[in-house]
Amino acid sequence: MITDIQVSFEFFPPATEKMEETLWRSIQRLAPLQPRFVSVTYGADGSTRDRTHRVVRRIQTETKLTCAPHLTCIGASREEVLATARQYWDEGIRHIVALRGDPPKEVTEYVPLANGFAYATDLVGGLRGIGEFDISVAAYPEVHPEAASEESDLDNLKRKIDAGATRAITQFFFDTYAYLRFRDRCVAAGIDVAIVPGILPITNFPRMLKFAALCGTRVPQALHERFSGLDDDAETRQMIAASVAIEQVNELRRHGVSEFHFYTLNRAELTYAICHTLGLRHQADRQELAS
Repeated sequence: MITDIQVSFEFFPPATEKMEETLWRSIQRLAPLQPRFVSVTYGADGSTRDRTHRVVRRIQTETKLTCAPHLTCIGASREEVLATARQYWDEGIRHIVALRGDPPKEVTEYVPLANGFAYATDLVGGLRGIGEFDISVAAYPEVHPEAASEESDLDNLKRKIDAGATRAITQFFFDTYAYLRFRDRCVAAGIDVAIVPGILPITNFPRMLKFAALCGTRVPQALHERFSGLDDDAETRQMIAASVAIEQVNELRRHGVSEFHFYTLNRAELTYAICHTLGLRHQADRQELAS
């Protein structure tokens, strides 16, 4: 099967040597699928800054992948953030994921640094002063948990696009209707960039529930029922997780979606299986299928 689907993958910087081995096995497994780019996250309050930079540089120098490091407004001055952006530019990196970022866990309310970028809109504008980066920003089909309203959340996204962002990647979701409705609202608001759905393969259901609670993602009761009673049955959980994600991406495809961003959690198995179902193949396999 030959497909016009495009994908991108998100990774996070590993904290231990064992986690680093897992990360690089996953990168090697997924790289032949030729993703549009791979992103590397930046921890809350910039806590993974050095590890993020190290992973980005290794991807940039040891692979043929296009790397898109995350940059946030948290924990650094404007000068420090822009210095990092300039360094990335000098290293040949042309894609940035620009985010406000999450404050430290003990902080209950976000307060911008006096000498920092306040919000992602400001960061996007600052990056535009460095070079012609391809800039991705975040979008929330089910509304950012800190947003005053659905309308204000959409207005904020439009400001980021107007400031120079070239793509929006959504928070993960399981309600396809919520994404489609959001996409329609973006079009009506004059947002003319791709609204790329973020897909989270469920590697760990309890952990996913915690993520969902933090970012305002609704988890349908049907998902609870499908994973119920499988705490000690990893093999069945894996099969159901793959089935859920494949159903989701196929439904989105039926509604014209052709680009997907996968939150891999540094694991390749489920993401690879989903991409295979989408028709993505190693380059050698593509040539064989086309012959």
